[in-house]
Formats: sequence, C-alpha cells, structure tokens
Amino acid sequence: MKVELVTTLKRQATRLIAELRDDPAPVLITEHGRPAAYLVNVQSYNDQQNRMQILEGIARGERAFQEGRTLSHEQAKKRMKRWLA
Repeated sequence: MKVELVTTLKRQATRLIAELRDDPAPVLITEHGRPAAYLVNVQSYNDQQNRMQILEGIARGERAFQEGRTLSHEQAKKRMKRWLA
C-alpha cells in the first residue's frame, strides 16, 4: 500500500487521483506521522459498499435464525412470489 503525507495530497491531488485510475490500491494519507485517511478510487469504494450490504444482510439473516424468525419453504416461496411479481 502506498503511503503519502497530507501535504502531498494538498499539493499533488491531481497526480494521486490519476495514479488511482491505474493502480486501484488505496493510498494511506498520514498527518503528523499518523494515519488520517484512505484515498480510494470510485470502483473500489463502490465494490466495498456492495460487499458491506451483502455482509449486513447475512448478519440480519443469522440474527433472525438465532431468534427463531424463520419461514417454511412454502411460506418463503409465497413471499418471494409477491416480491418478484
């Protein structure tokens, strides 16, 4: 992973953004020697957000299962039919 100073980001933002088009690896921005932010390209950010939504859905499903909120196969088919109609 590439690491850049916040001052480099301020002075050379255009160059750093252009580099993200060629290499999608995030850039760690540091301020006073400490991690401050990550700079990522749009596709990587969108991919990460999509993965988070999927993981959140899985977590909700696991909670529902643990709480006994489940459906029979027939009940699930009926609900899916309504959603897809």
